[in-house]
Amino acid sequence: MIDSKIKKILENIDALHDSLQKEYDRMAKQYGFSINERRVIFLKKFNDRNRSLRIPTWRYAVPRNIRHFLSIPFIYIMIIPAVILDLFLMLYNTTALPLYHIPKVARKDHFIFDRQFLAYLNMIQKINCVYCSYVNGLFSYASEIGARTERYWCPIKAAHRPKHYHTWYKDFADYGNPEQWNTKFNQANCFLAESEKKLQIKNN
Repeated sequence: MIDSKIKKILENIDALHDSLQKEYDRMAKQYGFSINERRVIFLKKFNDRNRSLRIPTWRYAVPRNIRHFLSIPFIYIMIIPAVILDLFLMLYNTTALPLYHIPKVARKDHFIFDRQFLAYLNMIQKINCVYCSYVNGLFSYASEIGARTERYWCPIKAAHRPKHYHTWYKDFADYGNPEQWNTKFNQANCFLAESEKKLQIKNN
């Protein structure tokens, strides 16, 4: 009974994501852009207005805040461990997950690069945004890989409510419920069922 209530709450949260998508659609209409595959296209009047609000690159290149200037080496050096992590994640994603019969995580679902289409950003800002998109996309990619691994090997809800939970958490067994654990442990077919469910929702 407790499991059904927790699962129902988490499913309701998932349902809110559909409402969130509708808000994204409304935002696109409000700010005059459409999405063609992964390219964002603005209507001319919106694009012209955005361009008029852009800070010139030459002016932006001179830091006006000493704290920002001092942080430059610390923020950009993080690209080194990020790339190393990315390489190991790709290796794990293409080898270990298939061995468990777990579908590989699609990078394109987590790495989203679309801020370069904003005319009010100068070249330096666009480069910085690509960097941020890459690193945060990497963390999202890593989280999903970890989530699928946890669903296969350790599908047990925590006794304490986590501050953040991943996409598979709602399908975990209750803490202290061995019957559920035995049902869900090493359950590879759950990934196939979830894929079929998403496909059905998409078709509807």
